[in-house]
Amino acid sequence: MSNQKGNLYIVATPIGNLADISQRAVSVLQSVDLIAAEDTRHSGKLLQHLAIGTPCVAFHEHNERDRTGQLIQRLQGGESIALISDAGTPLLSDPGYHLVKAAHGHGINVIPVPGASALLAALVAAGLPTDRFIFEGFLPGKTVARSKYLTGLKNETATLIFYEAPHRILACLQDMAAILGEEREAVLARELTKAYETIRRDSLANLVKWVAADTNQQRGEIVLVVAGASPPADTALSPEVERILAVLLAHLPVKQAAGIAAELTGEKKNRLYEAALRLAAED
Repeated sequence: MSNQKGNLYIVATPIGNLADISQRAVSVLQSVDLIAAEDTRHSGKLLQHLAIGTPCVAFHEHNERDRTGQLIQRLQGGESIALISDAGTPLLSDPGYHLVKAAHGHGINVIPVPGASALLAALVAAGLPTDRFIFEGFLPGKTVARSKYLTGLKNETATLIFYEAPHRILACLQDMAAILGEEREAVLARELTKAYETIRRDSLANLVKWVAADTNQQRGEIVLVVAGASPPADTALSPEVERILAVLLAHLPVKQAAGIAAELTGEKKNRLYEAALRLAAED
């Protein structure tokens, strides 16, 4: 057995458009001893397209705990392994947490190979604040549990990001409109980077109507990006703090103005950043 441990690579793969694979990802997938894939049949099509013949082993939510030990042994023996999911960046609503945690625990190098991510692609295209966001993954499938979960997020001011199954998207939007508010802005991003990519921003009420009227919007891979709640009125900035922020905005970019205002006033930077965005928009 080799005294040199192998590396565990966390490799992002395309979420649709195969041209989004990075040169580094291809190089890693070609050079490792083994690829741990969420679905070997699904990933096999990508690997065939890239002419990569590296052996694959299935690594999914049903066998992750059992297979982690086997993969750690191989890594300790000097083999390098690449972890990939069906699409996008592994571990984001996909298997891999237990393997990565175990690798760290055994002193094995964990090396990320960044690339496509549906949640980030949707966020940057949504036109909603990106300075603070929370990725919630998939909401509960049952109405009662989903409603309870959304109620807990009702007053969250950060931008919210969800994945949703196509057969639940209409019911999910209806629950969001009822609990978060019909006028809350949201973006439905569907089939990102694919032929039928759709990105629509509107109120939750209007998104409900649109999805209900067009069953094509109830198909494919879906990401929902929802605006955060407005801060309570009693947390408004004082006139003096707003004056300082306005003066700084006249000479500095929004982020820098908010940071300096936070140092001068003791206010939280996130609140000042949101206020700065509002003031800049008014100008």
